[in-house]
Amino acid sequence: MRKSHTVQIGNIKIGGGRPVVIQSMTNTDTANVKATTAQFISLVEAGSEMVRIAVNNFEAALAVPKIKENLLKKGYPQPLIGDFHFNGHVLLKKYPACAAALDKYRINPGNVGSGEARDYNFKTMIEAALKNNKPVRIGVNWGSLDRELFTKLTEQNAKTKHPKNVKALLHEALVQSSLNSAADAEKMGLGADRIVLSVKMSEVADVITTNQILAERSGYAIHLGLTEAGMGDKGIVASVSALAILLQYGIGDTIRVSITPRPGQPRSKEIEICRLVLQTMGLRQFSPMVTSCPGCGRTDGVYYRKLAQLVNDHVSKKMPEWKKLYPGVESLKIAVMGCVVNGPGESLHADIGISLPGKTEEPVAPVYINHKLHTVLKGKTLPDDFLKILDEYVAEKYGNPSGQGKKSN
Repeated sequence: MRKSHTVQIGNIKIGGGRPVVIQSMTNTDTANVKATTAQFISLVEAGSEMVRIAVNNFEAALAVPKIKENLLKKGYPQPLIGDFHFNGHVLLKKYPACAAALDKYRINPGNVGSGEARDYNFKTMIEAALKNNKPVRIGVNWGSLDRELFTKLTEQNAKTKHPKNVKALLHEALVQSSLNSAADAEKMGLGADRIVLSVKMSEVADVITTNQILAERSGYAIHLGLTEAGMGDKGIVASVSALAILLQYGIGDTIRVSITPRPGQPRSKEIEICRLVLQTMGLRQFSPMVTSCPGCGRTDGVYYRKLAQLVNDHVSKKMPEWKKLYPGVESLKIAVMGCVVNGPGESLHADIGISLPGKTEEPVAPVYINHKLHTVLKGKTLPDDFLKILDEYVAEKYGNPSGQGKKSN
């Protein structure tokens, strides 16, 4: 895994080989203190470890200290991050209480002006970070890329013998924008251990390529995500595709899935996806994982699906209790398989698994615990019997300091 600089953000440290941290963002009007506080809490309860809010006007800046105060009173010390575009230099300077209350500032170098104004505005925000001992994320988006830099690179590129194509030139501009801004911040006194970089686009291949280049050229902590992934399955697939590839290469210290929620869909969906990405890749553990087969002509098309759903629902229902009583239960692996083809083998790979009989098999279901045959179930009580065995196994393994678990027959 790429080992970046360690960055302290509020009560959390990221980078330096630490586990990848999940971030999300509110979509409330920040000036509405009550609504923003409530959504911050709901996102944290869903698993977000840092939450970003838009600080886009005077009313929002005035609300920030009140939001932070409310969160601390309610017992939520998780980092509160301010997202600034266009007028961040004005807000951070005019409202010092806002600058002091935030745990990190997000700055977009493409939205701080141009020429001398750009330099002054950027410097003003870095000075606020220095004064308040805050880290910053320098977040470059292709939708708001520094046009002066891109024009300069385009002109230089046209004079070379082997000019880059437009896409490659765009990647270079994004990386240079982030690294140049980071270098400027360091010259002003902001240490590398207080800088996080991100380069975001909405196309998967571009996100992957640009972040690989960025990781090769620097040791800064990196935040990953697509800037606008889209809605529904498309947004989920695009986000997971990009994040999984980069995380597999050891790139990324914080992540966010920026999907468009469907009407009525909770904002927390993006956090659920982040957790699943990290857990299925073996990077972090949040909840027991249930492996189940897709089914085919050999399986009982209804029975095994019902049992798989029953086990998933049971785990979800039990987790609040299990988490308090049984430390480490998040690592539990459960298998619910539909026939003999992969059932026994897959069950043996899990901590506890059941292999249901296919259409032409004897109507019995072997249960495996700790990679050994434990018992055989059959009859109408099979689902309840398996859940009982599962509960006993969890209590025995994770409630036992030795961690040896239940012995197999």
